[in-house]
Amino acid sequence: MSRLETLKSTLANVLGERARSIEIALGEVTVVVGAADYLAAATCLRDDPALAFSECIDLAGMDYSGYGAGAWEGARFATVVHLLSIRHNWRVRLRAFCLDDDFPVMDSLTALWPAAGWYEREAFDLFGIMYEGHADLRRILTDYGFIGHPFRKDFPVSGHVEMRYDAEQKRVIYQPVTIEPREIVPRVIREEKYAGHKR
Repeated sequence: MSRLETLKSTLANVLGERARSIEIALGEVTVVVGAADYLAAATCLRDDPALAFSECIDLAGMDYSGYGAGAWEGARFATVVHLLSIRHNWRVRLRAFCLDDDFPVMDSLTALWPAAGWYEREAFDLFGIMYEGHADLRRILTDYGFIGHPFRKDFPVSGHVEMRYDAEQKRVIYQPVTIEPREIVPRVIREEKYAGHKR
């Protein structure tokens, strides 16, 4: 049995019915749990000595709208956590989907791994995922007056407003975006027509 298969088997034993799926792909193990089981499953991953995932090395929000060229039929938003077990020298990806696409909420993992705090703030800022139990959930990358969540797939590439310094008012001001939307078609350069091409 390979190390990944051993990890998969251990995860199945420890998580039991909390694990909706456990898959090995591209040399990584991914566990999917329900939103209601997210915090409890994460606690098991950290505290069970057979797993001992003591480090949260990454946490990110995901927007699955349009995933698979529109073939995706599940929930839109998810939280994906990457964990490391120093004791056993293995990694796992934990994924949980938010129950409500209009107001995505997930339990905070900051009580388990304090390092998750900044990651959750980033997922809140960029995707609008709320983390219940987070002591300081506020924007971390965008401006405090920013409207919307820029990593959502329905957020316009040009944004809604632009910010600039106004010399007359001697302050930063917000105004509607002045960029004209346009279709950008990539130009294809054929090697035989490229000036630097040598035969």
